[in-house]
Amino acid sequence: MSAISDAVLTQILTQLEALQVSQQTLQAKLDTLTASRSTSSPSSPKGVGTPIPGRHADAAIMSAEAPTAAPQQSLISPSTSPVVSTIIHHEKDKDRERERLLYPSRVMLTTYPDQHGIKPYPLQWGAGDAATRGPVICSRLPSSIKQRNAIGAHSGSYSIYRALAIAMGTLNPAHKPDYSKTEPAVPIPPQPSWADPTKIVSFDPWGHLVPQVFKHELEDLGLDVRPSIAVTKAHMKLSEIDEAVRKGSLTIDGKILLKSRPLINADGTESSEDPGVEISISKAAVEPVWYLPGVAERFGISESLLRRALFEDTGGMYPELITRPDIKVFLPPIGNLTAYIFGNPAYLSDETKELTLRVHDECNGSDVFGSDICTCKPYLIYAIEECIRGAQRGGVGLVVYFRKEGRALGEVTKYLVYNLRKRGGDSADKYFKATELIAGVKDMRFQALMPDVLHWLGIKKIDNMVSMSDMKYNAIVESGIPIHKRYDIPEHLLPPDSRVEIDAKIAAGYFSSNKKLTEADLVKTVGRTWEETEH
Repeated sequence: MSAISDAVLTQILTQLEALQVSQQTLQAKLDTLTASRSTSSPSSPKGVGTPIPGRHADAAIMSAEAPTAAPQQSLISPSTSPVVSTIIHHEKDKDRERERLLYPSRVMLTTYPDQHGIKPYPLQWGAGDAATRGPVICSRLPSSIKQRNAIGAHSGSYSIYRALAIAMGTLNPAHKPDYSKTEPAVPIPPQPSWADPTKIVSFDPWGHLVPQVFKHELEDLGLDVRPSIAVTKAHMKLSEIDEAVRKGSLTIDGKILLKSRPLINADGTESSEDPGVEISISKAAVEPVWYLPGVAERFGISESLLRRALFEDTGGMYPELITRPDIKVFLPPIGNLTAYIFGNPAYLSDETKELTLRVHDECNGSDVFGSDICTCKPYLIYAIEECIRGAQRGGVGLVVYFRKEGRALGEVTKYLVYNLRKRGGDSADKYFKATELIAGVKDMRFQALMPDVLHWLGIKKIDNMVSMSDMKYNAIVESGIPIHKRYDIPEHLLPPDSRVEIDAKIAAGYFSSNKKLTEADLVKTVGRTWEETEH
């Protein structure tokens, strides 16, 4: 193989593509005849007769579009190495065999409520106990497909990586996880809100207890039921918290805030440098599981409109949103949330304990890489400090981190907006207009679903909320959780270039404890140009 020139390899690939087209065209002609006979058969079950891509449906489309080639024509030239030709055909045969073993010969694009054999496992959202509520089952494995009671796939956007792993043969789709010793590291017990179908609609409140409360379905019935929440403990290490301790604004208590272990020199010896501190935390990762009637109600729209929008604007990815109105649960392909708890998690539901909260929406550029164009990282760090102080006073702190990058518009859109701002004059009066020009809306972080995690944790009131956002504040209060105090980030913690964002938000009505601005004031707040930041 190493002796083959680039030119020969290029020729081989070109010929292989032509061969694939020829094979697809020929297969299409055969399958078109086969499909027409099978679809006219009265024994063909409703909703199951769609040909498999590449063999039936896609091939039939290609037959009308792809150029044809004589079936007997050789597409491997005499100069092509027989070894290379053999390897190529062997790999294609292996892929075909894997596809045949993994999937049935015909694709089930969708099902219908009255289809033969379809019997969803009972699921009653908002039931008071796990047995009555029932497990969430979205698997298409043979053991579960007829009893599925949910649309979509586990792991949100990461479900695509699972599909790739299965296609490449690195993951057996029938792998049965061993959930022993994976139970929550700290208890998150059932709360009254779990039994209220209006309080939690965006994830499964029983998701962290699946191996325990649905043991019968997992072990006895062999159904593919998976946890959608995991709860663990960890130590958080942040250089900003190290610095806060050195300055004296935070103190080590040996319980919430601990001295880190000694640093190690390159030669393996123990360093005399200050190792800083670490924070003892509990944390929960939560995957989205939407109860569609409840989600629709939160947004003030009909369930049918919600289903149609989800179907159409994901490119028709989930046809059962339309064909299975009896299935009320959907696992959307979006990011999850993580709850970070400072102090005793049991205090979250204890109304006698002080609770400090920060609801933070992801900003990778600032949170991880320290971009100074926004206040996201300074706000997050300040909130963590406040949570530590609250926990050290005998209360509890909570930071909920949502994956809603770029105001849920995405990082690509956010960077396009950055370009527009820097080229068009980065002033506070144009801040929201720049986003609207590109995205059509200034913010898609609709906060109606956000309070669910607070109800899951049993929170009944919030003493301190570190946030400027009226959308977040209103969503929490309207969900039935009062907020006693809210405050924004101190002025001295704002990066200079983020003043554009802050002033634009204040003028737009965001909460500010010490500054009032009008639209006329915003023209004076100007960010740095690219040239000013190039050194």
